[in-house]
Amino acid sequence: MSYDGLFAGVTARQLDRLLAGAKIEKIYQPEPDEILMQVYTRDGRKKLLLSTQPSSAAVYLTERNFENPAAAPSFCMLLRKHLQSGRIVQVRQPQTERMIEFLIETVNEMGYSVNKCLMAETMGKHSNLVLIDRETGKIIDSIKRISIDVNRYRQLLPGLPYTPPPTQEKLDFWTIQREALCQRLAQHGPDGPKAIMNGIQGFGPTSAEEVWLSGPPEEIPDRILALRDALIQEKGLQPAVYLGEEGTPQDVHIIPLNHIFAESRTLPFEHPGQALDHFFQNRLQSNRVAQRSVGLERHVQSLLEKLLLKKQRLLEDLKESERADQLRLQAELLTAGLHKVSPGDPRVTVDNYYDGTTMTIELDPRLSAAKNAQNYYKKYGKAKTAGKEKLLQLEEAEKDIQYIESVLSAVSLAEDYETLEQIRRELSEAGYLRTRKAIQKKPQKSKPYRFRTASGMELLAGKSNTDNDYVTFTMAGKTDLWFHTKDIPGSHVILLCRERAPEKEDILEAAALAAFYSKAASSENVPVDYTQVRHVKKPSGAKPGMVIYTSQKTIYVNPKVPTVN
Repeated sequence: MSYDGLFAGVTARQLDRLLAGAKIEKIYQPEPDEILMQVYTRDGRKKLLLSTQPSSAAVYLTERNFENPAAAPSFCMLLRKHLQSGRIVQVRQPQTERMIEFLIETVNEMGYSVNKCLMAETMGKHSNLVLIDRETGKIIDSIKRISIDVNRYRQLLPGLPYTPPPTQEKLDFWTIQREALCQRLAQHGPDGPKAIMNGIQGFGPTSAEEVWLSGPPEEIPDRILALRDALIQEKGLQPAVYLGEEGTPQDVHIIPLNHIFAESRTLPFEHPGQALDHFFQNRLQSNRVAQRSVGLERHVQSLLEKLLLKKQRLLEDLKESERADQLRLQAELLTAGLHKVSPGDPRVTVDNYYDGTTMTIELDPRLSAAKNAQNYYKKYGKAKTAGKEKLLQLEEAEKDIQYIESVLSAVSLAEDYETLEQIRRELSEAGYLRTRKAIQKKPQKSKPYRFRTASGMELLAGKSNTDNDYVTFTMAGKTDLWFHTKDIPGSHVILLCRERAPEKEDILEAAALAAFYSKAASSENVPVDYTQVRHVKKPSGAKPGMVIYTSQKTIYVNPKVPTVN
């Protein structure tokens, strides 16, 4: 991602023009490494995003909507204390570094005017957000604390003086003169784009390659100076997202990358923030969701392993309880042969009148023969009762395993944060996940996946078990068709048949969608059951997503999503 010094510099100039005098109304921290500020400007309210996530470090005005945690993290609370209701005095870029500095004037607890600095360092894995007291130059706190164990040169801890990142002794892109530029490029020789990156501060790999490819090498100084003039005057700004061969966002920049990407793979935008929003949402969103789902998936996997272990132990107990008939036989034969037992005998051999053989029965020599027989009857009674209980527990354990496997499948298929939160709430309500009451969120309305078949019939697919119940028993009609992979965890898929009867192709597309949103998504020839919704029932007390159905038909399909979303 090409959020380099040039991008940061243009952003700082634009933000200084748009946000000078703006009041900071609200501060949120939607992610551990992101701060969102709502500011009131002369042009109305705007949202300023400061991200320090390694793969998406950037500062820009965003139009996206973010889901904020109910309980604000500590760094967010600190920023609210020091910056909320303050005014942004100036926004600037130190030299041509990938840094943007916000100078903020606010009022302290005593009512005195104080000056603070919020430094956004957007430098990949070293990105950080540091709040500084401008009068003392000391750090109030940072979103990522850096101790001496991590960095001996530069620590970012409360109370320490703020030390900027080490300079690289490159020429400043915004103030460089032609003569110095020619000398610096000559020093690095014919290194191609690296000569530009190593000599001029602000160039990233993509922008350096674009300058190198856009003309003869001897004209590079002229092209760099022309680019600087265009960016200062904001005449050469062309915010765009550049797509890869598969149509996925590959890069984003404010300067045209015409010599790296074809025009057909360019998505132009009016503002840099719009381009960054599109890039992050379509390329990095899935990675962020995957990162966030790791902890939940690990927890659900642990639950599944515990349930499988419980099932194994119940099966062992059941096998042990099969001795009940043997204990009953021993009790009966011992009672019939009490006369053969002498006091203190450790065992006795009695006749088995059922088959004419003999049986040796172990005894407790401390007890009488009658007492030993009573003990065998007691053991028989316990074994028989235990067998019934173990069967009931085994049945419940198998239902729990089936449910948790469906949850694990839903987590692996989740495509957005809302689905993950819905799954968390579902697990919490079912008693599988403990959630503090203080941070419990109000349940949101279900938003299942929606598609259309090639012929125009509407399809619904649940994102979670709670969604599955909603689409099946609330959104679907009795005559609609219900689809689910046969004996495989997955989503409930509904083919709405209210306008007309479905054709064979509609059924195949719905079945392929059910296979896609299932544990068998990467398989072929997946069995999918389908029936009318009227034949789908939810047993009393069943967990979310658990149903029984009849009158079904089974077809085999390859997983696929309809082309119409």
